[in-house]
Amino acid sequence: MQSVTVLGSTGSVGVSTLDVLARHPERYSVYALTANRSLDVLFNQVETFSPRYAVLADASLVAEFASRLELAGLNTTVLSGEEGLCTVAREADVTMAAIVGAAGLLPTMAAVEAGKKVLLANKEALVMAGPLFMDAVVRHGATLLPIDSEHNAIFQCLPMQSQSDSQVIPFSKGVQRILLTGSGGPFRTTPLADLVNVTPDQACAHPNWSMGRKISVDSATMMNKGLELIEACWLFHTDASNIDIIVHPQSVIHSMVEYIDGSILAQLGNPDMRTPIAHALAWPERIVSGVGSLDIIAQGRLDFEAPDELRFPCLRLARDAAVRGGTAPAVLNAANEIAVEAFLDGRLDFASIALVIEQVMAQVEIVEPQSLVDVQHADNESRVCAIEIIAKKTLA
Repeated sequence: MQSVTVLGSTGSVGVSTLDVLARHPERYSVYALTANRSLDVLFNQVETFSPRYAVLADASLVAEFASRLELAGLNTTVLSGEEGLCTVAREADVTMAAIVGAAGLLPTMAAVEAGKKVLLANKEALVMAGPLFMDAVVRHGATLLPIDSEHNAIFQCLPMQSQSDSQVIPFSKGVQRILLTGSGGPFRTTPLADLVNVTPDQACAHPNWSMGRKISVDSATMMNKGLELIEACWLFHTDASNIDIIVHPQSVIHSMVEYIDGSILAQLGNPDMRTPIAHALAWPERIVSGVGSLDIIAQGRLDFEAPDELRFPCLRLARDAAVRGGTAPAVLNAANEIAVEAFLDGRLDFASIALVIEQVMAQVEIVEPQSLVDVQHADNESRVCAIEIIAKKTLA
């Protein structure tokens, strides 16, 4: 029996994780659940899974939520804030890191420093602090397993030595290239001139996946693929030149690995996050995920194309950040989070998201981080810069 903390349990990945856990009560118990402000969803989850702890990022909601649990006769203890998140991340056998954005960095790092099995759905932790994060994984003997469908697919296609030992470099074991696939989102064929007028609801209407609004916008700009490229560099010990991004509209092949003998291995499946979640939970074993079989005959065809960087300038910005290194990826991520938030709030048009990011990256100094303090400073500075740019509307 393994205890599991789900950081971000009310989001799409968190909900999928709980669905998988519920299918295997003989293997897993829920230790802690965490949310930002989604009290109703969190209450229902606590009622169903009876965790030892529930954590609210917003401390002002703790008294109300604790009273509600007490009235319902539930014995779950309520914690709050960053300290509460880090506490429950350290204490369970397994931590699912599914908090979206920079807010997930410190609790995910807390789980790593406690030497836990960490299921990484929060790509920003590696994007912001890649060298520090991976160094901590090695120093503390943590087990790091990727949950993003693309990185999980790559992991499954790697040589077994690379799967079993995170320090083994796949490219020393016959790997030649990583092919990172992405659907192209809802605007893959939209005329470029029309992108300035798209609405948040249109941007969040992903053709294949059901995701939160921020991640859905990242898919529409393909910034998610740029962040995944940076993450893949750290996970698989390589640089951006060895990773190609491929647009695959059907989202059936989740990514591929090419070997020096000409072989290309691909992981296929229905677009459902329960597959990579179940894989990582049970690795190196396999368990039922609840995902139906992929009907290859009904699927009929698989299409591929190169990404259009005029349509998706965020890809270029992300690749540039990967090449520059240092705090450049943290700057990129922070600027993107602020720009996406402004777009969702109606304060910025869709086409200007990339313009904000580009200006922030030109204005904020890039340094080599010596600690998480340096990363957080770059993150904060970039957010302030992005907010000022959006407020002044001085986009070129």
